[in-house]
Amino acid sequence: MDEKEALRVGAAVRRRRRTLGLTLAVVADRSGLSVPFLSQIENERARPSARSLDRVARALETTTARLRAAADSARAVDVVRAAAGDGTRRVVRGRHQLSALEFTGELDLGREFQHRNDEVMYVVRGAAEVEAEGQAYRLEEGDTLFLSGGVRHRWRATVPETRLLVVAVAEHIDATFDPRR
Repeated sequence: MDEKEALRVGAAVRRRRRTLGLTLAVVADRSGLSVPFLSQIENERARPSARSLDRVARALETTTARLRAAADSARAVDVVRAAAGDGTRRVVRGRHQLSALEFTGELDLGREFQHRNDEVMYVVRGAAEVEAEGQAYRLEEGDTLFLSGGVRHRWRATVPETRLLVVAVAEHIDATFDPRR
């Protein structure tokens, strides 16, 4: 693990701990590491050894590989340049908390979608029809449609050169609402 990756793992550890609703004291008890050391890891003031990171991962009910993969999402800036393609392109690279796709052209994917997390559709140019929860919605340029997680939907572009931006909470993130919190 290089120095930059080791530093970014702190944010991943903090996110995972908070997702589980754990305190530093609980993670310290589970891992056998001290609260101050765990705090230093989370605040990127200490670099955990491979052994320490493994102990933290087990305490957080995950693996070191998953923590390292989540650390990649801590990268603050990434530019994705416009490019010609087949009508679909990722506008966010890597494994992050958000997923974003741009669709261009008269697309009709011909299938229904259902995602576990929320998503937003924004018509940059053109128009699209969306069917969700038995309702049909016609979206024009500049319109936005929000779909909460679990809503079955299908869509199609209805105008040539339509550009539709779809941004969603990534599938590997558990962003379901817990009314107990």
